[in-house]
Amino acid sequence: MHKRVMDSGPAETSGETSAEDLMIAVEQLVRHVRRSATAGGLSTAASSALGRLGREGPQRLTELARAENATQPNMTQLVTRMERAGLVRRVADRTDGRGVLVEVTELGEEVFRERRAERAEALGQLGGALSEPERQAVRLALPALARAIQERS
Repeated sequence: MHKRVMDSGPAETSGETSAEDLMIAVEQLVRHVRRSATAGGLSTAASSALGRLGREGPQRLTELARAENATQPNMTQLVTRMERAGLVRRVADRTDGRGVLVEVTELGEEVFRERRAERAEALGQLGGALSEPERQAVRLALPALARAIQERS
């Protein structure tokens, strides 16, 4: 484990959280939540792709690869593995007869819901360890950060 060098800049001396402290907390939160979702035994890449398809609906393989920051050959392999597991299927694009879309199957939707419930449970347990003012701060801060991310996208 790496030891963090403390910066005794103004943010830390005034009791405020520095951007680095926030980054570390977010990384720890994401790792904890990802580890908590075990349904389907999916890799991080498969879980992310399944989650995107579950939230956003069917997509072309090239769009999915771009959105997931993967190469098209890697996404093709991943979709093939997920297809063999019954989580997704390829269907003709109704708007373009030559195109193919990747969509979530019923099993994929079930796994997606189970993983989401596991993550929600993990977050709920973390919230239970916080004081009420801390819980209120999180309820305000996380949606605000999500909104800021959406606005930048």
